[in-house]
Amino acid sequence: MSTDVLSASADTWSDEPNEFELPPELAAPERRGPLALLTDPVRQFGGLATRFRIRRQRAEAFFAASRNPERGLPVARNDKAFGFMGELLATRRWLLTAVVVFNVLAATAGLIVPRLLGDLVDQVAAGNTPLATVDAMILGVAAVVVVQAVLTFAARRVSAVFGYDLLAAAREAIVRTVLRLPLGRIESASSGDLLTRITSDVSKMSESVRWAFPQLVMSVVITGLSIVAMVLNSWFLALPLVVSITVLVVVTRRYLRLAMPGYITESGSYSQINSTMTETVEGARTVEALRLGDRRIEIGDEDIEVSNNAERYTMTLRNLLFIFLDVSYQLPLVGVVVLGTWGYANHWVTIGQITAAAIYVQQMVEPLDRLIQVADRLQIGLAATTRLLGIAEVPRDRTPGERRPADKHLEGHDLRFAYREGRDVLHGIDLDLREGERLAIVGPSGSGKSTLGRLMAGINGPRTGSVTVGGVELMTLPLDVLRTEVALVTQEHHVFVGTVRDNIVLARDQQLTPDEGDAAVVSALQAVDALSWVEKLPNGLDTMLGHGRTELTPAQAQQVALARLVVADPHTLVLDEATSLIDPRTARHLEGSMAALLEGRTVVAIAHRLHTAHDADRIAVVIDGRIAELGSHAELLELGGEYARLWHTWRS
Repeated sequence: MSTDVLSASADTWSDEPNEFELPPELAAPERRGPLALLTDPVRQFGGLATRFRIRRQRAEAFFAASRNPERGLPVARNDKAFGFMGELLATRRWLLTAVVVFNVLAATAGLIVPRLLGDLVDQVAAGNTPLATVDAMILGVAAVVVVQAVLTFAARRVSAVFGYDLLAAAREAIVRTVLRLPLGRIESASSGDLLTRITSDVSKMSESVRWAFPQLVMSVVITGLSIVAMVLNSWFLALPLVVSITVLVVVTRRYLRLAMPGYITESGSYSQINSTMTETVEGARTVEALRLGDRRIEIGDEDIEVSNNAERYTMTLRNLLFIFLDVSYQLPLVGVVVLGTWGYANHWVTIGQITAAAIYVQQMVEPLDRLIQVADRLQIGLAATTRLLGIAEVPRDRTPGERRPADKHLEGHDLRFAYREGRDVLHGIDLDLREGERLAIVGPSGSGKSTLGRLMAGINGPRTGSVTVGGVELMTLPLDVLRTEVALVTQEHHVFVGTVRDNIVLARDQQLTPDEGDAAVVSALQAVDALSWVEKLPNGLDTMLGHGRTELTPAQAQQVALARLVVADPHTLVLDEATSLIDPRTARHLEGSMAALLEGRTVVAIAHRLHTAHDADRIAVVIDGRIAELGSHAELLELGGEYARLWHTWRS
């Protein structure tokens, strides 16, 4: 390939606009040293304010667009997340009640001590309290402390059980949601976005459900009862606390309203970073060939800078919140001392009441602080949950009907398909498969072979026209029914954590007895010529596969995928270069060993190895999204057209 061609190819990537590009105002500011804030405060504070305003505008714009994005996966609204959590809590009312009750008892026990100490101070100050009474009150305080410790332990234990049970249910619900996502939409979405949602967002949601929600219950209970105890002790001394909490509520509400777009933007920036890194790693050979290493690094740096600005926005919000928090924590104690002095001088309150109020205020610092932290964690969890539930808002790509196929006849009529609106990659294809025949689809890369195969397997629906089996459109069949009719096997494969047996029989809907399962697995492995190496594994069919266990080679993993297909037993198979990761000799042997098993089934084979076409009953040559030629190997060679040229090129 010439240098000019390489440069032209590289330019198509280098000139691609970056929708996340930062405005000049958010460029890294010049380092002016620690005294710059003192020597030029107007410029420094003005720059901070300008950058904060721009970051806020970008976060709100990103947040608004995330609800209904042109590309990628949407973000659900907050009420969806609240409804989701409400459904989970509704099935755990008794456990939630236990959490609240134990926390109320523990908090109540903790609030008795300051009142007892206040009464003790008043009695001692009066000078007429017997020593025995003082000893009894001290023992009473000690007993209450012990009871409080036991109740606190019980409350935390119940909260932990509740949190983990809630977490398990939430994760199961999210997995069900992800598995319902249409395959076509998964592939059209950014891999980084989906990866971030099912890893980072699940982790954040998990922390909120497992830790933050139980802590919220505990903090709200303790804070609420502490306010009640303060009022019962002396409403006059409770005034500073009421004022402080009012300020905290107003500031926190504003913070949470501004933080939500910030956290959604943060997660979106993480998705962009993951996408860039994934594309660079997966396209490493292309990057090297086109000498794009520096440009890909530059794009990665730009993504990190975007993420840095997104995090700086939420960090600034937290710093502003912390200023009010620190003031709000200190003012109540100062207020109690000032009002207490004034009230004591006017005989409105006693020394004991002042003592109890001061202890209450000090006791409330920790739960109030935890309450604010929990609110922030819950906000992060809420943002993560809305991103996860956004997956459920992806519209379904099919509507299951009641009709079932009358026979095994697969037919496509007037098939057109576009990955982007207005750009069809298939142009009015008609394809009528004879029952039991083997059709090979060949053509140059990018001609539409795989797309046609996906339509014939019911993975995607055509833009116009229809694909039917037994007179019923594939897109109206429930997935569990569709996969008993037509199945697609691609060059991609996956090995699940489990035994060899489990990995193969999972394709079978109906339950099999152990003997039936083993027989089906052995038969399938023999069919794909994999039984010999499986028998050599440490535990044969019981050998554990998957991450951290016995690792299979790509060829072995692909054979397992093919054996899984054999067990699924569909009447029509679409093989999209299913043997591409196996060396030619093994692939040829594998295809030969499958021939007897595939007898009587309809097989659509998409391959770049033309020996597959040589063995087929008919060959469809796809050029630029159209079937240019259709016939047997001999007929197409005699025709001397595109297939003959491909065949002679491949043979040479």
